[in-house]
Amino acid sequence: MRVLVVDDHSLFRDGLISLLKAAGYEVIGEAGDGEGAVREARHLNPDLILMDINMPKMDGLEALREIHAYSPETKVVMLTVSETENNLITAIEAGAKGYLLKNLDSQTFIASLRNLERGEAAITNEMVSHLMSHISKRAKKSSGSAINPKVILTDREQEVLHLISKGMSNRAIAEKLYISENTVKYHIKNLLQKLTLKNRAEAAAYAIQHGMSNE
Repeated sequence: MRVLVVDDHSLFRDGLISLLKAAGYEVIGEAGDGEGAVREARHLNPDLILMDINMPKMDGLEALREIHAYSPETKVVMLTVSETENNLITAIEAGAKGYLLKNLDSQTFIASLRNLERGEAAITNEMVSHLMSHISKRAKKSSGSAINPKVILTDREQEVLHLISKGMSNRAIAEKLYISENTVKYHIKNLLQKLTLKNRAEAAAYAIQHGMSNE
């Protein structure tokens, strides 16, 4: 996997690059701010971008939006010291494939990247809990009750939800299940409505929280 590392602290970048290389990853470039991230992403077309949130000139969330807009297949994982629910939700909704804290030990960090390679989200259980907390709070605010984990999904909706949790696109899901992309969109619309979820990221978090991602 070809990796671009983006962080405004050169010492942290150097340490992360060394860790990645030791784990067998090919680091093809680095940048120190969001503008550099966008520029290098266009030039290098990396498979994965590991990017800080708080940076000068352009922050990581804005850079994420720009990169995701022209290259949605590029996986972007946010690296941050921020445990705030707002940054987590903003990053996931903007298209991030993961959200990892900088205080993780190296073993957990690399394990999270291996999960990403298998099509899963690079996110710790703690961050999944934060995401589910946000979903539940919104559900309570809108309907007066939390998400019902016993809501009935059809077999096909459960299959689609499982594949969403693996990070698969609509096209990939359609090919996997031998159905059309329009049918996939129909199932996603229905399951989001049933679960009172807002988007695919929240659906993936729901599947992980309820043990549906490993089925």
